[in-house]
Amino acid sequence: MNGVGGGIRPRWKTTKPSKPSLFCFSLLLLFFFFFFFFFYIQNILPQSAIFTSSKLPQTQCSAAFGSVQKFLWYAPHSGFSNQLSEFKHAIVMAAILNRTLIVPPVLDHHAVVLGSCPKFRVLPPNQLRLDVWNHAIDLYSQGRYVSMAEIIDLSSVSSMVDVIDFRKFVSLWCGVDLNSLCSDDPNIQTSSLNDVRKCGSFVSGFQGSVDKCLYTVDLDCRTTVWIYQNNTSDGVLDSFQPDEQLKMKKKISYVRHRRDVYNYLGPGTQPHSSILLAFGSLFSSFYKNSQLYIDIKDSPRDHRIQSLLHKLEVMPFVADIINAGKEFVQKNIGAPFLCAQLRLLDGQFKNHWKTTFSSLNHKIDDLKHQGSLPLHIFVMTDLPRTNWTGSYLGDLSRNSYSFKLHVLSDRKELVERTAAKVGASYDGIEKIQCSRQLPDILLYIEETICSCASLGFVGTAGSTIAENIELLRKNSIC
Repeated sequence: MNGVGGGIRPRWKTTKPSKPSLFCFSLLLLFFFFFFFFFYIQNILPQSAIFTSSKLPQTQCSAAFGSVQKFLWYAPHSGFSNQLSEFKHAIVMAAILNRTLIVPPVLDHHAVVLGSCPKFRVLPPNQLRLDVWNHAIDLYSQGRYVSMAEIIDLSSVSSMVDVIDFRKFVSLWCGVDLNSLCSDDPNIQTSSLNDVRKCGSFVSGFQGSVDKCLYTVDLDCRTTVWIYQNNTSDGVLDSFQPDEQLKMKKKISYVRHRRDVYNYLGPGTQPHSSILLAFGSLFSSFYKNSQLYIDIKDSPRDHRIQSLLHKLEVMPFVADIINAGKEFVQKNIGAPFLCAQLRLLDGQFKNHWKTTFSSLNHKIDDLKHQGSLPLHIFVMTDLPRTNWTGSYLGDLSRNSYSFKLHVLSDRKELVERTAAKVGASYDGIEKIQCSRQLPDILLYIEETICSCASLGFVGTAGSTIAENIELLRKNSIC
């Protein structure tokens, strides 16, 4: 039938294609959201953020140690010389606060870095502590763990400060047998590793301080310079502050105060009641007429601490390392010699070859006019001998009539034999059951050899290694 306008009605009803329901779409979206969230938690989110939901190990706090013994932990970092400097500061802090010092391992060179105190750009103490904890656990599980007490002789201070090995402390505090990290059963290994890392997150302070169990010292070099027995300076502003240009550029609001460590963390304070006191970095250096973090140079009213500071001026290596250095001098050099410590590849030093070699050249010229040739030189450098060609070292090595160069790498047998002795002689904890690699002690023997150089020492300007050698030489370690 014709309709209005002459159109024809269709014989069936047409419908538009149906759209997916809003409910189904929302359900699908929710599914993807939960999938992504789970993946994020498991693979992307930093471990420190996950651990907050874990059971806190406060119970181990009192169960393992009771309420009498109190401990001090800190986070070493950077190269060995910086770690040694921090270790000395930690000994002083532990003695002042009457706490047992947790002796850390020697960390891999720059495995953990602090940042720059002068630029007020440093890693937060809790993250620094966690990085050190995790690296120490990795060293243990890989068989490369070497305690600072295996390298440095603590006998001169052992009567003044109680110490506990980091491995033993972790076992007691976390309630984990560390040897299970080396188990052949991957399930046991994974479970133990997870427990230790959760424990490390707690101890690092990601959940804050815990009453009478843990106190995290989160005052770092941006806000604090620690002093002792200087009441006229306690609480006053330090002379070094961020300048106005830096404040505006970096939006910095930090103000540095000088704080007495005993008044702030000692008896009568909240931190004192905690079983574990956890610092971040304890590194300090002199900058713009001020110490960057720790300014404890003397203690005239506390004779015990004054004596300790004197003993800590130099901390010698253990006897096996010193004896190895002396053996190399006697058997391989056998004559008066000069030591040249040339840092050429690391950090800022790679841009200052000319200055470094110039200092050595001046010293050699002086010695050439004073004695007979050949001049014996012990070379301590990070530049491999195969790469000496084209450098000042290459020139010296080619002139065999005038110069006799010595490097410790020529005596690998001596280094390996000494490393085996160092690992076997340490009795700070029960013998480790996990397979263990020989410790890397080349640097320590080299420093000992340089301390024996009777014709003098030329070190790289600004190198903390050179500073430590100068201390060894000043105190006649050889």
